[in-house]
Amino acid sequence: MNDRPNDLRRIRPDIKKTQQFANMRPEERFQNEVLRPILKLQNPLLIDVFTHYIAKRKNVFYDLSLPKKLAYIENSLIKDQKFRNAVKGMLIGLFTVEEYRGYTQNSSALNKRMMNLVIERLKDQVQLFDKPAATLTKVS
Repeated sequence: MNDRPNDLRRIRPDIKKTQQFANMRPEERFQNEVLRPILKLQNPLLIDVFTHYIAKRKNVFYDLSLPKKLAYIENSLIKDQKFRNAVKGMLIGLFTVEEYRGYTQNSSALNKRMMNLVIERLKDQVQLFDKPAATLTKVS
């Protein structure tokens, strides 16, 4: 029997730091109960997708200073609509039907929260985006 909603919830990691309060806004509750666990689950994929994004853009990211790398991460998810939509799809695809219906009630605010979480997650892991050994030039 298909038990997709429970299967999806079961594979999501627990996030110990998030707190739940009775007076939380629905967007904040959705962020803590749905988005954060999905982001944690999808983190390896997000890292690989962003690494591929860097490579598709001629690896200019690797020559940037740290502040410019952080701005590059932010701009990639704010200004590049195609990339932004691909990342959103990676996350929305792990919603249950019930969660998706809740998401559609306030998708604009939830999209903003989702992208802010992705941006902060990638920025916090910027060290993972060091220049790969294959692109380093050999010095004789």
